[in-house]
Amino acid sequence: MNVIAFIVFVLTLVSIAIFHKRSLECALAGLFVLVVLKYFGGDFSIWSHLIGHDGHEGEWRILLNLLGLLTGFEVLSKHFTDSGVPQHLPLFLPDDWKGGFVLLAIVFVLSSFLDNIAAAMIGGAVASVVFKGKVHIGFIVAIVAAANAGGSGSVIGDTTTTMMWISGIPPLKIVGAYLAAFSSFFCFAIIAARQQDKHQVILKDELENFPVDKTRLLIVILMLAGTVSANILFDFPALGLWVMLVISSFLRKIPVAVIRQSLRGTFFLMALVLAASLLPVSDLPAPTTGSTFLLGILSSVFDNIPLTKLAIESGGYDWSMLAYAVGFGGSMIWFGSSAGVAISNIFPESRSVFLWVKSGWHVIISYGIGFWLQHLILGWHP
Repeated sequence: MNVIAFIVFVLTLVSIAIFHKRSLECALAGLFVLVVLKYFGGDFSIWSHLIGHDGHEGEWRILLNLLGLLTGFEVLSKHFTDSGVPQHLPLFLPDDWKGGFVLLAIVFVLSSFLDNIAAAMIGGAVASVVFKGKVHIGFIVAIVAAANAGGSGSVIGDTTTTMMWISGIPPLKIVGAYLAAFSSFFCFAIIAARQQDKHQVILKDELENFPVDKTRLLIVILMLAGTVSANILFDFPALGLWVMLVISSFLRKIPVAVIRQSLRGTFFLMALVLAASLLPVSDLPAPTTGSTFLLGILSSVFDNIPLTKLAIESGGYDWSMLAYAVGFGGSMIWFGSSAGVAISNIFPESRSVFLWVKSGWHVIISYGIGFWLQHLILGWHP
């Protein structure tokens, strides 16, 4: 039965890759089959799995966070775009490919103290404006990679690193991931920026008189502050995001239309995460450099949250290398990270696994370069 469950999950991923326009239906079908297998396999309750039992927290917290963050950051992205700030950025970004590189660097820095979904959404919104909607898929992949890399060494930049922090792993044990993250960033960012420059250059329009909606900009700042605060205080960033979103609705109406547009991608990721949680993965391979590297590759198709949870329970890892692997590794396929799923709502064409890998090949290579360079310089310290 365990083997059948893995086969079903693999077939689900394959169907998503082939029928990417029907990714939600594929994920729901795979989830349904896995739930049926669980019921036939013995004592199983989907309610207990969601809510929790015997001292084990259920999946509700992760799923609710994903629902709140993906829909909330879609609203944040809309407010940021309509604030007028992105329309002014071409006046400050460098000319030619260096402008795209600086934009990716901004996403990297933002993700170090914001959730990586927020950083990716802001980066995607800016890119859509400064490149007049003509964004190369390789650059889209790079935006996701920059967001994931930027959060990999910060305990408030990614869900996985926050989990490590809460479990008692000191932030200084994780910050070493930035050596690999910086190395990989320079590898893929330069290539992606050049890809984008050949596809569409930054257009420097005369926008001095373009109005800036300061109220919308304030709403964006409040939403980001609420997200970070709730993440630190309650390990529940979606709570702070939506509290601020509701409060800000008195200043500007909530754009309900963009929430509806994001629901399909949101439910897709929730279904995939829940399906992954049903797999009989009770033990990970013994912690080594090689197995940690493979976990990063696995995180591109298998949700990194349960992988991180198992790694923490197992112990014996070099936490900085693990943080980089599971954080950055999901960038290699569009549904390998929540940031990738979120940005696919802005750029639906990025949902093709073939185009993602073909155009974003530099991210795959950069993952290996960053990982092994960190190992060469810092070594393995479990």
